[in-house]
Amino acid sequence: MNTHPKFRLQGLMLASLVFITDQIVKYAMLGPLQLQSRGVIHIISFFDFRYAENRGVSMSFLTADSDGERWALVALTAVIAAGVAIWMWREKLRGDVLALSLVLGGALGNIADRVRYGYVVDYADLHFGAFRPFYIFNLADACISMGVLILLARAFVISNKASDSGSDVQEPASIADITEKS
Repeated sequence: MNTHPKFRLQGLMLASLVFITDQIVKYAMLGPLQLQSRGVIHIISFFDFRYAENRGVSMSFLTADSDGERWALVALTAVIAAGVAIWMWREKLRGDVLALSLVLGGALGNIADRVRYGYVVDYADLHFGAFRPFYIFNLADACISMGVLILLARAFVISNKASDSGSDVQEPASIADITEKS
């Protein structure tokens, strides 16, 4: 069974939309909103725009402080993004293609930042008083996380994934089905 060409096109379009939107929002944060010099812009009681430079990957893991480390991180993340793109291109199920598109678009957005600035621009600060369930993040990070969560849900929770030739309606697995498989 081959991936329907329409799924590939939809995947490329979604990845492009994520990348472009991410770059536009980051431009707005650094340009018109001047977040870098303002530091924080209060939006609502539990969400602020707060400027942060992330020189590492998720949660500042693998921090790259030197130029050599920066370019090594660019190379590593580019190889991972290429792997995601190949997986997306070969994937046969529409839901998985679209989830991989979120991951790919987000990865490319963060790679572009690292190439352009030497770090990833983060700005979204979700908090509940002093409690912060996440580090400061950006749209690309959110799309990567959503894509991974969708892939995990589809792999472990959803049974009878629809094929690309059939309906895209999926039946959730019951607890009994999940425990029988283990």
